[in-house]
Amino acid sequence: MASSGDIQVKELDKRASGQAFEVLLSPGGTDPKAEFPLSTPKKKDVSLEEIQRKLDAAEERRKSHEAEVLKHLAEKREHEKEVQQKALEESSNFSKMAEEKLNQKMEANKENRSARMAALNEKFKEKARTCRQPLRACVRACACVCVRACVRVRACVRVPRATPAPSPTLPAPSRPPWCGAG
Repeated sequence: MASSGDIQVKELDKRASGQAFEVLLSPGGTDPKAEFPLSTPKKKDVSLEEIQRKLDAAEERRKSHEAEVLKHLAEKREHEKEVQQKALEESSNFSKMAEEKLNQKMEANKENRSARMAALNEKFKEKARTCRQPLRACVRACACVCVRACVRVRACVRVPRATPAPSPTLPAPSRPPWCGAG
């Protein structure tokens, strides 16, 4: 144990990994226990009025804390209601917008379909007019029976006339309405 002035160094342990020392800063002559008394300081006498005042203050703090918690919960509920209202409003707005878009698309499709149908009808009428004129001329000039007329094919399919014997059970054959003869 080494000593120098107010410091004492005591070697505790020597190992391969290091050393351990105990350092004492003050000499053993002063007693640290003398500075700290063992007995607690005496409490002053507490009156009944002081106790009642402290109880009232504690009750007031408890009530204010409870009011603050209730206020916070009310604000939270109000916020939840606002969020639900907003979500409901957005949902209804979305459904209205979706319905309007669907109606617009359906209306546009309906208009497009009717325009296409009108254009096709006009086209077919024009083709029928141009196709009917050569058919009539063919039937009159060739003295043939038109078996089939097609809008896409402008030629007339000619079949020579053959007069079969009329059958008593079958009615006499008539010309189809598209031949133009009547």
